[in-house]
Amino acid sequence: MKRVLIIGSGGAGKSTLARHLGELTGLPVVHLDREHWQPGWVETPRDEWTRKVAELVAPDEWIIDGNYGGTMGLRIERADTIVFLDYSRWLCLYRSTKRQVVYRNKTRPDMTPGCDEKLDPKFFKFLKWIWQYRSTRRPGVLAMLRAARADGKRVVVLKDPKATRRFLARVLADGALSTR
Repeated sequence: MKRVLIIGSGGAGKSTLARHLGELTGLPVVHLDREHWQPGWVETPRDEWTRKVAELVAPDEWIIDGNYGGTMGLRIERADTIVFLDYSRWLCLYRSTKRQVVYRNKTRPDMTPGCDEKLDPKFFKFLKWIWQYRSTRRPGVLAMLRAARADGKRVVVLKDPKATRRFLARVLADGALSTR
């Protein structure tokens, strides 16, 4: 395990898992939200973003968390391990709302400075995206994971926080990823 991609719905805990996994393995952690967003919630232009992601996946070792479907293929191609947080929509909605309360008018640790959490129409659009994730995004993600597994990638699907804690405990115990 040298190049780990962590994906899943908003609010699933991708950045938290990346941080914990980085602490356990010593691999460098890259939060795509921090790389994608410029201060004031300004998006990086698409062509520039694609170049940036290509640079981020070029090193031999990393943990990268985030979705950004337009560059998912680049990341899956370079990853040797893909972790999918396949959590319930209710948990993801709860966590996103809690994060909004905790970081209201502040910037999260995994985010670009100047991108404060705000209760605005974009936040409610994000909640709608989370609600629809299982029906709109998840089928495509599962198809990509099947293809990645067929290409010899290690794919780990974690269904709930308890499974994630067991996964981290196994990484700590034996220093290697396990899918069981």
